[in-house]
Amino acid sequence: MDAEAVIGLEIHAQLLTRTKIFCACPTTFGAPPNTHVCPVCLGLPGALPVLNKHAVELAIKAALSLNCAIQTESIFARKNYFYPDLPKGYQISQYERPLAIGGWLALPGAAGPSRVGITRVHLEEDAGKSLHHGFPDSDRATYLDFNRSGVPLIEIVTEPDLRSAQDAAACFAHLRETLVAIGVNDGNMEEGSLRCDANVSIRPRGTTAFGTKAEVKNINSFRYVQRALEFEIVRQTDVISSGGRVRQETRLWNSDTGETTSMRSKEEAHDYRYFPEPDLPPLVVESSWVDGLRASLPELPEARKARFQEVYGLSEYDADVIVRLSRAADYFEAMVKAGAPAKAASGWLQGEVRRKLKELGEDDMARVPIDAVALAELASLTERGVVSSSVAKDVFEKMWATGGRAGAIIESEGLGQIGDEAALARVVADVLARHPDAVAQFRAGKQATFGFLVGQAMKASGGKANPKLVSELLRKALER
Repeated sequence: MDAEAVIGLEIHAQLLTRTKIFCACPTTFGAPPNTHVCPVCLGLPGALPVLNKHAVELAIKAALSLNCAIQTESIFARKNYFYPDLPKGYQISQYERPLAIGGWLALPGAAGPSRVGITRVHLEEDAGKSLHHGFPDSDRATYLDFNRSGVPLIEIVTEPDLRSAQDAAACFAHLRETLVAIGVNDGNMEEGSLRCDANVSIRPRGTTAFGTKAEVKNINSFRYVQRALEFEIVRQTDVISSGGRVRQETRLWNSDTGETTSMRSKEEAHDYRYFPEPDLPPLVVESSWVDGLRASLPELPEARKARFQEVYGLSEYDADVIVRLSRAADYFEAMVKAGAPAKAASGWLQGEVRRKLKELGEDDMARVPIDAVALAELASLTERGVVSSSVAKDVFEKMWATGGRAGAIIESEGLGQIGDEAALARVVADVLARHPDAVAQFRAGKQATFGFLVGQAMKASGGKANPKLVSELLRKALER
């Protein structure tokens, strides 16, 4: 069958508040189990929820960044289901009247539509966590940690506008980029701060009716979103092509096998028996509040990429890399403000800085121990020829390890670039004398040996020679 995929995403993003959505318990990650709990988030009798204003503000900012309409009045509801890690037996969420509706997200370079619709953004609380591994009796017991119970979330539901697994992964990545940029979410998928459920169905290409969908739950990386959906598209196509019917169900992604597996039949909304939360009044959002939050929004990623290309002359690729790397855009602009040439600043961020972060398994500039002004100094010294590019990398390593300044390291260790023509002429003469075969090959027309001779001269100078001057002196000597 010539099949077309129809994909929609549900993104659960933890809001960057210090306390939970309905109580004063902290939201910090990694605390000992069941230490960030109280009668409210444990659902003990008589405990009443009180809405966290900061959580509402962050949710509104997220909705505004996704071009949604903020509803003047929204209603909290109880979503009833029975999991061991849900202490109240229901989850406080929003259903019929969510916080925001009707937005969109631009998706440049997508194979399908360039704009993905946002159905809704609503507030809800997180559940706890069931632990099935790591205990002596894990084969017969489940342990429960309620620290996450009551942590504030927004759920972002897209329209079924995506047509490929690749575009779905790009959409998830773009959503993360946006939420991090506006300070709503930390983007940490390993800690569960950002999770994605994907709904996917297939239909004959050219038709408009939706097929039966499957939901793939709790995918925590862009790569796994793409791989899970690619598997599901093939699986569903094979089922229909062989005369079978796709079941509406919830499936789990297994990254070890590269497959999705059935978890349970997919619930409909009425299965949760939603009803209004009696302990919380309607959430009323005044237009003046929304206007103030709209004015406080920082520059969004797509606008910043365009400005970096126009103002700093960066390529589309370079601007995209810098904006996508967490906190790198601010760092880049601080480097330029401190005097680093824009292209040089971009080169250092994409080169040595990213390399060191990858060694740490990080993608956040907050882990860089060199401040932007210090790296700008090194970039400027390199551009002015005070140090060679190879020596500059050694200086960078010393700065990363010690926190020292570039100028001080260069001076104390005598790493300044050699620009004395007479001294370099002696180095060149010595190199030519030691490599007569290479000289003969060059004079016979083998141009590649010139690079070898330059390398030997740089090596003889300990990497401190001015490479441009070395090349000039070598060429003159060879032509003689």
